[in-house]
Amino acid sequence: MWYFFFKSILMGPWMWLMGRPKVEGRKNIPQRGPALLASNHLAVVDSFYLPMASRRRIFFLAKSEYFTSPGLKGRFQKWFFSASGQIPIDRSGASAAADALAAGRRVLESDRLLCLYPEGTRSPDGRLYKGKTGLARMALECGVPVIPVAMINTDHINPPGTVLPRPTRIGVRFGEPLDFSRYEGMAGNRFIERAVTDEIMYALMALSGQQYVDVYAASLKESPAEKA
Repeated sequence: MWYFFFKSILMGPWMWLMGRPKVEGRKNIPQRGPALLASNHLAVVDSFYLPMASRRRIFFLAKSEYFTSPGLKGRFQKWFFSASGQIPIDRSGASAAADALAAGRRVLESDRLLCLYPEGTRSPDGRLYKGKTGLARMALECGVPVIPVAMINTDHINPPGTVLPRPTRIGVRFGEPLDFSRYEGMAGNRFIERAVTDEIMYALMALSGQQYVDVYAASLKESPAEKA
């Protein structure tokens, strides 16, 4: 109930006015049944504008810190992220990957839509970075299609380090579903998972028009050059 209240009444109209999103390829989202959405990640608002472009509810995996802050602000933050379709996972422990996989599987086994960001973090400069293989493993283990999603110009409406949004025309493009059933039973094979991930990233590159960089975005953020 709260999800649709946020989407249709509380936040949706205001965000639509700020971003005036152009939605393309909505027909590629299945009307029923489970599917994985693989999106590029330019800004925090991606997780809000993407669900606005879909008639079906979309779930996301979010870091558990969003749900554990103390005090009144922390309780509000937990309620807000829960109501907006975010599912908490602990990304710091040794079992982080397994926990994320289990959480994602529960969503997909309930015939729902789950969105993941294969880059693992926001792009630091608007380019598309190497994808991590967790999404591929989830797709192969659950046997679901993968729908590439390109977020356009969301880093202009919500540049890194800013709090207040800047009115900018954004776009949301849903690509044709990718079918990996030819790899059935091969989940856990790192070569297959890398091949699937690279195919997803190539589809995202074609859909978004971004320049592709064959390194992980997180490693760039942690590099000395980035800190300087």
